[in-house]
Amino acid sequence: MLKSFWLCFVPLFVAVDAIGLLPLYIGLIEGIPPARIRRIIVQSIATAAIVALAFVFLGEALLKSLGITVSDFMIAGGVLLFAISLTDLLTVGKAQYQIDPESLGAVPLGVPLLVGPAVLATSILMIGEHGSLITCLALLFNLLLAGLAFLSAGTILRLLGKAGSKTVSKIASLLLAAIAVMMVRKGVGLLLGWQP
Repeated sequence: MLKSFWLCFVPLFVAVDAIGLLPLYIGLIEGIPPARIRRIIVQSIATAAIVALAFVFLGEALLKSLGITVSDFMIAGGVLLFAISLTDLLTVGKAQYQIDPESLGAVPLGVPLLVGPAVLATSILMIGEHGSLITCLALLFNLLLAGLAFLSAGTILRLLGKAGSKTVSKIASLLLAAIAVMMVRKGVGLLLGWQP
């Protein structure tokens, strides 16, 4: 079970990319009082957890009702994750968002920055390989780590520097690309009836 947890945790950690989001997070909260920042962090983690868990439990039923198999989703999810990772690798920074101060924690921090297409696609794929319980635990642990990273954002960015945080983000995107290729390979293998 511990091995399954870590095999599930790592792709989700890469998909969440909390360290890569820190520079954008710092920009979003600039000028906001510290007491309010804590509320924003709680709101972002709660929103991300609710959306991700709802997708974990309802996503599979939705796929079945549409006639989509696990192999179909693995191939589509792998291609999507590859496109997302390639975009992150080839662009200078994360996408910029218009901000409503009242809902900053929910949108854009909770969704789509913490829980976006990469996390949702990875979650469904991890359920197929490791089950719902392990996936939920790995997902919640990753979101908790993201919340801690946001709380420690200033310190982490000072330690890494701008170049360091960009490097960590690019390495995470490269890992995500490799995981995406593996998902496509496994999906094609399942579709063709051989174990890759």
